[in-house]
Amino acid sequence: MTIKDTPEEWEVRATATPFVGNKTSVRTDDVVMPDGSVARRDYQVHPGSVAVLALDEQDRAVVLRQYRHPVRHKLWEIPAGLLDVPGENPLHAAQRELYEEAHVKAEDWRVLTDVYTTPGGCSEAVRIFLARDLSEAEGERFEVEDEEADMELARVPVGDLVRGVLAGELHNNCLVVGVLSLVAARGGDGLDALRPAEAPWPARPFES
Repeated sequence: MTIKDTPEEWEVRATATPFVGNKTSVRTDDVVMPDGSVARRDYQVHPGSVAVLALDEQDRAVVLRQYRHPVRHKLWEIPAGLLDVPGENPLHAAQRELYEEAHVKAEDWRVLTDVYTTPGGCSEAVRIFLARDLSEAEGERFEVEDEEADMELARVPVGDLVRGVLAGELHNNCLVVGVLSLVAARGGDGLDALRPAEAPWPARPFES
């Protein structure tokens, strides 16, 4: 038995979009079940995201602390952003986010992991990159606004982040998945065995 997610699409008898927001929307589908019955499913339609676990030469990760209103918390996160440009290359988007949020660039990029954040209620797919060989970016810093204007930036040892995740003190999805995937990769075939930065992403096809 091969343990691998596979694409599949059940019949939709009717669909509606009762809400359209600035970046996402809510869709309601009437989906035909295996026994022939029809069940209504509501979910958020999301353009997808990228995130970057950026490691410096001291094995510290670039993290930021930002207010997240839906959960009423300030969360420590890794740089991340929406893929809201149709067909945008996720690597280019990740490089942009690292520059805008941390004013950092990286020479070595790999795919760390791909995840669906909430597949029972949202279509969001996230590609998490590993970025190494960091240096300060050139040019002016990106002008921030709204929640990002209150953002804190830090470099934290990977071991401290792992302890925080397992202690239930760090909750951001991309940080948790990224940090634990990094540890797993190091304990397995090593970081150089990770997929290349331009590896195919079936969940969200993109232009090279």
